[in-house]
Amino acid sequence: MQFFEGRTVGSGTVRILLGKPFRTRSVGQGRFQPDGSMLFVQQVEEQGKPPRERRWSVRKIGPRRYSGAMSEALGPVAIDEIRGRFRFRFRMKGKLSAEQWLIPLPGGTTARNTLTIRKLGVKVGSGEGMLRKIAGR
Repeated sequence: MQFFEGRTVGSGTVRILLGKPFRTRSVGQGRFQPDGSMLFVQQVEEQGKPPRERRWSVRKIGPRRYSGAMSEALGPVAIDEIRGRFRFRFRMKGKLSAEQWLIPLPGGTTARNTLTIRKLGVKVGSGEGMLRKIAGR
């Protein structure tokens, strides 16, 4: 979770079944709280939509396991660290489930981001992008 401390910038493309792909961009700020949890706030811009804020709160619950909340998720977010990669799983409105992978790249300042969205077990969307740490706090 150290990757999310400080400022990050993300960009990518999302594809939803029967829809036109759209670009997404985020600027995030993360910090550890006194209780050890991570608070991460993103300003999110999606092509054709007004900007919005997305908030994450994440805490470690075991070796390579985290649990959290995200403002766009219904219920908890389950996070597992698997061989240096992070898998996020959560539910969203409309009976959607999401699986997101953040894969840190060598150098420690960039991560690849992939997203799979399913409805009733059927893949209905996907996304790809990059997340980059930037200097400053």
